[in-house]
Amino acid sequence: MENYTIEEFIRKTQQDEQENDYFELETERILEVNLTDTVWAKAGSMISYTGQIKFERERMLEHGVSKMFKKALTGEGTSLMKATGQGRLYLADQGKKVTIFELNNESITVNGNDLLAFEPSIDWEIKLMRKVAGMMAGGLFNVQLSGKGRVAITSHYEPLTLLVRPGEPVITDPNATVAWSGNLTPEFRTDVSFRTLIGRGSGESIQMEFKGEGFVIVQPFEEVYSAGPTSS
Repeated sequence: MENYTIEEFIRKTQQDEQENDYFELETERILEVNLTDTVWAKAGSMISYTGQIKFERERMLEHGVSKMFKKALTGEGTSLMKATGQGRLYLADQGKKVTIFELNNESITVNGNDLLAFEPSIDWEIKLMRKVAGMMAGGLFNVQLSGKGRVAITSHYEPLTLLVRPGEPVITDPNATVAWSGNLTPEFRTDVSFRTLIGRGSGESIQMEFKGEGFVIVQPFEEVYSAGPTSS
């Protein structure tokens, strides 16, 4: 165990005053948002802020009727909050590692539980994998993000990116799958025989299969989450 004087600890852990990008990794598990207008973030992810920032939970009609209905149908899913104002905002989610992407007219699909924040310039669309709604708690809720701007996602421990090539599909555990390239549409495989061969339980009998060309991001952790209320 390391011992510090108070002054040494402050020097080692204090925020970097020189950083001024819109999204910055203050540490590998804390996202700093240098806010000048608005950012969308996972509800409950704020751990600290400075300046004049107002927080508002996503309203039912915030993003239009179609997205409201899609969100309501998911049952499970991530509620969003809108932070508006000027200042420094610090976001984190259960100590998970934060990764920042800068989209340049590209798209990425993120597991709803692993989306931490995104710029308001990003277009987003809720996706529900209906085929697995009866197999997994709440189904599988994802958000497809596209356009130009920054997106921050989270993962338990170090993520691994698997390349999907034509004729070489990649199969993953849904609970360990964090994100994938927006051009890919996963299919679901079920095989009861896997229950006694892989992992700790019956969950591994459901796998996501990615075909085509792109990438899949996985984490060394099976995150199981239950259905939760939608935002009001």
